[in-house]
Amino acid sequence: METTVSYRALIALAAAAVMAGTAAAKGSPEEVEKLGKSLTCVGAEKAGTASGVPEYTGKWLGTPPGIQYTPHVGQHPVDPYANEKPLFSITAENMAKYAANLTDGQKGMLTRYPKTFSIPVYPGHRDFRYADFVCASVKSNAQNAVMSADGMGADNAVKGGIPFPFPKSGIELAFNNLFPFRSFTEHTLRDNAYVMQDGSAVFGRAENRSMSLLNSPDQAGKPLEGTMAQGMNAVKLPEREKGGVSVSMEPVNFGKDKRLGWSYDPGTRRVRQIPEYGFDQPMGGGVGAKMTIDSDRLFNGSPERYSWKNLGKKEIFIPANAYKIHANTVKYADLLKPGHATPEFMRYELRRVWVLEATLKQGYRHLYGKRVMFLDEDTGQAVMGDYYDARGTLWQHALINYYYAFDANAWHAGTSFYHDLVGGGYVAYNMFQERPKGPILNKGDMTPAMFTPEATRNAGT
Repeated sequence: METTVSYRALIALAAAAVMAGTAAAKGSPEEVEKLGKSLTCVGAEKAGTASGVPEYTGKWLGTPPGIQYTPHVGQHPVDPYANEKPLFSITAENMAKYAANLTDGQKGMLTRYPKTFSIPVYPGHRDFRYADFVCASVKSNAQNAVMSADGMGADNAVKGGIPFPFPKSGIELAFNNLFPFRSFTEHTLRDNAYVMQDGSAVFGRAENRSMSLLNSPDQAGKPLEGTMAQGMNAVKLPEREKGGVSVSMEPVNFGKDKRLGWSYDPGTRRVRQIPEYGFDQPMGGGVGAKMTIDSDRLFNGSPERYSWKNLGKKEIFIPANAYKIHANTVKYADLLKPGHATPEFMRYELRRVWVLEATLKQGYRHLYGKRVMFLDEDTGQAVMGDYYDARGTLWQHALINYYYAFDANAWHAGTSFYHDLVGGGYVAYNMFQERPKGPILNKGDMTPAMFTPEATRNAGT
């Protein structure tokens, strides 16, 4: 009897500790007062640094003056900084000088490819901002949002902005990455490639449609509940996968609901529900096992398999204002070289990032034993990631080329690269440079009925 009472007491104490930790996630009145003043409206520090982090100006909302751009039609990104040149490049020879501002994965790339890989560093710019309704949602979340007791959802949060502008814990950082403000509809015909060590490539192609139910302006400020997003992926290449279609439905609270997925098999012409969708299942569309479903945007889906730790902020060279790489003049033959993309198409800037470490829990399975991700403080979104295998060996270095999309008044995930530091080769994902259109963002032409099992069957016929 005494043992039972003690056990229950321990459970009660643990629950109380969890609840106390979630309550502490709210911003203090002093922190909230800084939003829009010394901090941006999403909690980033406005000030620059002597070492090179740019000062936040937020002078542009949408298309900058002097840029010719037609929104919502798939025009390729236009570079407002096209005339700038790199300040310097980080190479294997000088990386010791910049080691404090590099990740282990970046150092691994410089070491593995000393003659060809480099990090071109450009002048920094933080010139774009979010719309006022995003700022209002984030302020509400700063005052009210807390993690649920099981760490699988954000309680008292609203749609339209990151839930935790003052993240204290790792799980709060993870939820910022899961729930950033971004486009609410997207339609992209994307190319993917697995580039082998010798530079030869196997290409895939998929038509992707997605609808974020959190980020439509008419949803801003409403309770964060129900479905987060819906998506459809129809494979066009390679031929062996052509005709395959999958749809997915993403919940807001992973403790109450789970991610659902259905797939259409052109061979049997049947739709079946996928028993468990996500985690380290292989990505389709020609990428296969070289990229996991939950490594799209560096991490997505339920956080249940990992323990999350907030390692604080650092100044790191990350891809930023990545317009150059997405121009329709870029040819894949010029971009995709042995080991990595051609550095001349890349743009890095020194930024403050949150460092988020995820360690696989005992009893859970995943290809990645540990993930260390770097989240841009201006957006809450993961921009780079270093992935480790179950033995603790650094395995992959991944990065996303983000740019501010004028159609969405938000930052958009463009072409990303997943480098195998052990076996060589890499995945180039979400390329649209050679397609007639780039991402069609916020056209607002999608409905939930487009992402049902019946819609999956129709898309596959």
